[in-house]
Amino acid sequence: MIPQWQLRAAFAQRLSDMYGREVPAYTTLVEVSHEVNEDVLRQLGADAERFGSISRVTAERHGAIRLGTPRELHQAGRIFGALGMHPVGFYDLRSAASSAVPVVSTAFRPIEAEELARNPFRMFTSVLTTDDPRFFDADLRARLETFLSERRLFPPELLDLADVAERDRQLSEADAERFLDLAVRSFELSPEPIDRAWYEELEKVSAVAADIGGVRSTHVNHLTPRVLDIDELYRRMSDRGIRMIDAIQGPPRWDGPDVLLRQTSFRALSEPRMMRHPDGSVAPGALRVRFGEVEARGIALTPAGRSRYDALLEEIDERAAGRSAAERDEIARKVWEEGFPATERGLLDHDLAYFAFRQTGSAPLPPAARLTDLLGQGLISAEPITYEDFLPRSAAGIFQSNLSDEGTRDDGQSAAHYDAEWLAATLQRHVHDPFALYDQQQERSVRQLTWAAGSPTLET
Repeated sequence: MIPQWQLRAAFAQRLSDMYGREVPAYTTLVEVSHEVNEDVLRQLGADAERFGSISRVTAERHGAIRLGTPRELHQAGRIFGALGMHPVGFYDLRSAASSAVPVVSTAFRPIEAEELARNPFRMFTSVLTTDDPRFFDADLRARLETFLSERRLFPPELLDLADVAERDRQLSEADAERFLDLAVRSFELSPEPIDRAWYEELEKVSAVAADIGGVRSTHVNHLTPRVLDIDELYRRMSDRGIRMIDAIQGPPRWDGPDVLLRQTSFRALSEPRMMRHPDGSVAPGALRVRFGEVEARGIALTPAGRSRYDALLEEIDERAAGRSAAERDEIARKVWEEGFPATERGLLDHDLAYFAFRQTGSAPLPPAARLTDLLGQGLISAEPITYEDFLPRSAAGIFQSNLSDEGTRDDGQSAAHYDAEWLAATLQRHVHDPFALYDQQQERSVRQLTWAAGSPTLET
């Protein structure tokens, strides 16, 4: 029998192989990521594995797909549930981008530390907000929803196998092979000709809407390896002649602790696609919708840390308005140095980040001791908990940087309402709060400490 984590690992590898065949520049991105990671490991030794073992970092991927309807989203949840992946977080990219990006999203991923260590594959999954009048008038919405209702992304056999895998947390070897074959094929780029006029009508509203609703299938929008030095990767990719987006999204590079998530990508490539014209003829065309993303991960921040992060981003925007990219980078570093502690211990002391606590010796710890005192005495260590999730502004920035046109949005209309409750009802699954997951991981580490008497305390 094949357990869920092995299904997840095999799915991630097969999807990566498939995407590499479809987008050769992705293979280059993976190769450069491996080179950078090996160099960082040689330079830093054990410190390079502070946010995960090198084997985990090397194997790590997150994918991204775009869906059109609540029904498709619900079915995707069944497929990822088979792989031991749960919906975590709700992201509204409609308000995070200045361009027209009419989607809301979640990320399917493992939630237990042991499962993340085995294989941390994630799938950032977006769904089109067809009822948002800022993007779609009544006529276009009706035609778009009719189009989407007629397509079938996932075959019934795949969904049936997914339900078995989720229920039993495993599949037989034969069923596993069939499940993986059907699942990967569901995310391959379809050779079916695209209705050019329909695609272009949607593209005037949003290139993202056209990528979702202008075709009768879905596909992997990007796959993302993890790198230990994203600035060095950006430089090496550029040196190879691969055009990168203008900036790295997320926190700036500085001399203090890495927090949350930094992302960048090479620009969406022109890919040949067959187009059906109004006269019925079919001829070669091209689309620019898929790109290669890469990420570097840091420490998960507490709600207080996340509020500090958001406030610093606003301050950077204000102080860097009208400045060059180089000037903005310098301003961002200065703002970060002024606003964030320069050490992991500083983050801990101000309750800005999550840590897992480990006992350094075998003797029981003294009763009613504070964690900071135990740390100072060397009786315990604090290991940063890696951020496993996403940032709406960064995701929107990646999307926006790869769009050729900003599209249209009527801000005179009221936005359609979407939230985590809508997402949970659509998926018929609990949507996990990322902060709660990190808090549970930290609390669990405290409970595992061996105390001489009394109860552990999180006082710092």
